[in-house]
Amino acid sequence: MPGGNVLHVRVTIVGGGGFRVPLIARQLAVSGLPVRDLALYDTDASRLTVIASVLGGDTGTAALPVRATTSLDEALRGADFIFSALRAGGLDGRVRDERTALNLGVLGQETVGAGGLASAARAVPAADAIARRIRELAPEAWVISMTNPAGIVTETMARVLGNRVIGVCDSPVGLIRRVCAACGVDPGPDLGAVAGRVDAGYLGINHLGWLRSLAVDGADLLPGLLADAGRLGSFEEGRLFGPDVIAALGAIPNEYLYWYYAAAEALRDVTAADRTRGEHVRQRQLAFYAAAAAAGPQEAARLWREANDERNRSYFAELRTGDRAGERDEADIAAGGYESVALALAAALAGGPEARLILNVRGGGTLPGLPADMTVEVPCRVTSAGAVPLKTRRPTAHELGLMLAVRSCERDIADAALAARDGAADRAAELVLGAFTRHPLVGSLEATRALATAALSPLASHPA
Repeated sequence: MPGGNVLHVRVTIVGGGGFRVPLIARQLAVSGLPVRDLALYDTDASRLTVIASVLGGDTGTAALPVRATTSLDEALRGADFIFSALRAGGLDGRVRDERTALNLGVLGQETVGAGGLASAARAVPAADAIARRIRELAPEAWVISMTNPAGIVTETMARVLGNRVIGVCDSPVGLIRRVCAACGVDPGPDLGAVAGRVDAGYLGINHLGWLRSLAVDGADLLPGLLADAGRLGSFEEGRLFGPDVIAALGAIPNEYLYWYYAAAEALRDVTAADRTRGEHVRQRQLAFYAAAAAAGPQEAARLWREANDERNRSYFAELRTGDRAGERDEADIAAGGYESVALALAAALAGGPEARLILNVRGGGTLPGLPADMTVEVPCRVTSAGAVPLKTRRPTAHELGLMLAVRSCERDIADAALAARDGAADRAAELVLGAFTRHPLVGSLEATRALATAALSPLASHPA
């Protein structure tokens, strides 16, 4: 088991046929972890074959000892690290979630609002089942979850596995990296190192958080930045929200808070777009998998690089309209994504140098006003013993209220999905209806009833 002097580790990627798996594998190859076995598990054998071919044809990953399997038990046995990157229902499910909401005049996004609740309804039973198999077959493994919606999925798995499951997301450190650059602070070459270079006062739940301070050598640089409209307008969040709004908030919001603070504008822009983000990604990925399946490993790797580059550059494009239109900043793309955070986490858990990372973990009372067992996204100290959330300033009434409101809806959706799986259909229906009714991004009883019916339908199809 990792810890102390590690001779070799066995790594499993659950969702191993997923498009972003090569990002994890690339980072794994340069991480310094002595990997003796990399098992890719997926229920879709054809996608597994394509991704294995990509890894074999990419010079950065060709040396990894990769094996592909459609047997979950085979993939889990003996694993030291398990990266969970599921997409229950696939991209078809995401497209359905987004379109169902938009057709009802409600925002649809895969992790936020109505779309996020519908996505959680599918993801939670799958994550719970996998967590139970991990407890049986690899109870000492560290589970690093990248499955969306990351906060409630991590919380679901933690009910089974406790503190041995840790969620990662690149959004908070991406924000911190951009703020560092705006403040003239070198953020480092990749996202996995950012939080160790500065004392970042970040607080929230996944895809709903705020950067409230940024200290270097004991001096908080954020007040000066908040007072400088020119510098605020130099990076993504400043352009997205506007320097005036950020200054009024007294903190820099995570980009996903745009869905809450600009719900009308976001709905307008997403509705006006030719297609949803899910439809765009699905079209691109279908083309990639079809082309790569007919190609040799080197050509498959080239096709993947091209498709991944387009995906990176078009991220959040549906909200970059008007004078905000354009592609992502090149520095953001070069810094990598959640894979950098995930492997920095794995290296520290394996006995490497202590790390400071922003992670999704049980708060344990770190944030006053939130339940101790609630998964929060905060700076953590990571050693081979695990990730410990660091003390932070008390949330404001606004921050606390929004976090509690959203997570209560997510928790009810999770409980509903598990109740439906266990045959408690009436209880599931009640919980789902309540979750959509209370969510701040729905705001329509007519839409609520239709969304609840749509979310319950696939649950009723797959009872225990």
